Amino acid sequence: MGKIKGVLGVLFCALFIFNVKISTANEVNVKDIVVKNVDRSVDISTQLVKISSKIQLENTGKSPVGKFLFSVEPNVKEQVAFISAETADSSKTPLSIIKTTVQGRPDDGFWKVDLKDPLPAGGTTTIVIDYVLTDVLSPYPTHITQKEKQLIKYTGNYYIYLPYQCLKQTTTVALGTRNVESFSKVSPTSMNSDKISYGPYNQIAPFTIEPMTIHYENNNPFLKVSRLERTIEVSHWGNIAIEETIDLVHTGAILKGPFSRYDFQREMQNGLSSVKSFKTVLPASASDAYYRDEIGNISTSHMRILGDSVELDLRPRFPLFGGWKTHYVLGYNVPSYEYLFHSGDNYKLKVRVLDHIFDDMVVDEVITKIILPEGAENINLVTPYSMTRLADSRHSTYLDTKGRPVITITKRNLVENHIQSLELDYVFPRI
Repeated sequence: MGKIKGVLGVLFCALFIFNVKISTANEVNVKDIVVKNVDRSVDISTQLVKISSKIQLENTGKSPVGKFLFSVEPNVKEQVAFISAETADSSKTPLSIIKTTVQGRPDDGFWKVDLKDPLPAGGTTTIVIDYVLTDVLSPYPTHITQKEKQLIKYTGNYYIYLPYQCLKQTTTVALGTRNVESFSKVSPTSMNSDKISYGPYNQIAPFTIEPMTIHYENNNPFLKVSRLERTIEVSHWGNIAIEETIDLVHTGAILKGPFSRYDFQREMQNGLSSVKSFKTVLPASASDAYYRDEIGNISTSHMRILGDSVELDLRPRFPLFGGWKTHYVLGYNVPSYEYLFHSGDNYKLKVRVLDHIFDDMVVDEVITKIILPEGAENINLVTPYSMTRLADSRHSTYLDTKGRPVITITKRNLVENHIQSLELDYVFPRI
């Protein structure tokens, strides 16, 4: 009976692999690739889950293979905020990675990776794929008192989730703490200091899922920007004004019971999971910064000018516990010569879609508005990654007649890796 099941399993895998080949764009030839070894590291020490997989591939076919298919489990498909691929050699050459679909597996997340060079028959190569997951870690218990520590539960997969046979795999989970309530085990498993090692595991079938659960202490800030509206106003008189309106929420374990400021200020260990302050990083040329909320200017903040940036230590009016929210406005000016370039009447603006708000940040939604001088035309926008462009509008201010053109773009689920620059070309007649 066992032999019959084994034969049926092999036939099923072969049938699926054939379907993958004929249904993906440009025919990713899955059946010719075998994953010889995977070294996977999972970092759950913050509110993000950062996974890096070093994958060694072998072409067992008779013709060169130029593409590789990467996949993630259905339950985290929508949580992938950022993904990248590069070669594992010293050059760390970035590889093109594009989201794709596979017929017959609509629930899985698939990405197509273009190898640096076609992999010849019998050849091997090693690539590294990094991706970041948001909203995967959950507080357990969900409600804690002011004096309790925050415990977090992580549920993942012992094995890498790929459409290929994997001959060998090891996984290391970095916790950032030695305080672990419990963790599931599949032999061989070991724990050393603040890390748990799983494996090596051999002969892992395609699309294998074996739930892995870790319950541990994590008092790092679980802050999320639920909405960020970023306005960039361009002036041809030498200045660019940037203003951010931010809605912030603490998504950790919800505070149970009343809040005592007396206990909070008296005891160092009181409110460990609360957020008292956070650091925002601005460009080195930023000046005239302001930080205010609905009441007015917040004076409990500090600015430090560094060599390559300006660091703001922002301290809300009250500490943020789980479930608590705050709303504030941050603004500053930068000189236009660092971001605006022109040749005759043709102008090019290079600015970031968003800036560093706090370490390991999560932005649920960003809306970036760019206000150009009145009279700008022939506008062309290039974003560093896929974004949704909303309808253009007009903004009127002093001495305007028909208003200044406003370009608006938006995107959901962003992390620090999305701090990249967009390019906006337009024509502005000097007369």
